[in-house]
Amino acid sequence: MTNPKQINQMMRQVQKMQADMAAAQEALANETVEASSGGGMVTATVTGTGELRKVTIAPEVVDPDDVEMLEDLVVAAVVEAMRMAQDRAAERMGGLTAGLDLGGLGGLLG
Repeated sequence: MTNPKQINQMMRQVQKMQADMAAAQEALANETVEASSGGGMVTATVTGTGELRKVTIAPEVVDPDDVEMLEDLVVAAVVEAMRMAQDRAAERMGGLTAGLDLGGLGGLLG
């Protein structure tokens, strides 16, 4: 059976984790990652929360006779930037829950 002292300690851990997660989410929203394709001809900038902020296209890659290639380069750059942002978010958020001890929670649910 879980005692009140364990419950209070667990609640403090959860509250700290919530505050840490909010701070990490705010930091991620202010960070950006960049990914490029086509040897740097197309660059996508995404925030750590996955918001696409900017796409930069070098003028020499714009070929009216080959729009499909440009579309592919844009998609490749955006997909890679989004993947990088997800990796960064997972890295930041995963570290926050690592130290949380919910061992007494089983007594509350059972």
